[in-house]
Amino acid sequence: MSDVESVLRKALRSGKYYIGSRRTIKALKKGEAKAVVVSKNCPEELLQKIREFNVPVLVYAGTNMQLGEFCRKPFGILSMAITEEIE
Repeated sequence: MSDVESVLRKALRSGKYYIGSRRTIKALKKGEAKAVVVSKNCPEELLQKIREFNVPVLVYAGTNMQLGEFCRKPFGILSMAITEEIE
């Protein structure tokens, strides 16, 4: 299991995350996001916008559809904000 997957599992168990590009950016603007997970096919424009906030960005090894499946969602996930401290 990768470090990204262990961070995701912890966040999914705790429920301390936001899914989706708009909610991720909103959490970053509010200062709530401690880290962001993006899929490997996340658009470069979105990635640049996320990196402006100087939080750790973790890249999931799969596509947005695979990230959605990992999170047990019936849709793809390009980005998600983790709102708890990560180790």
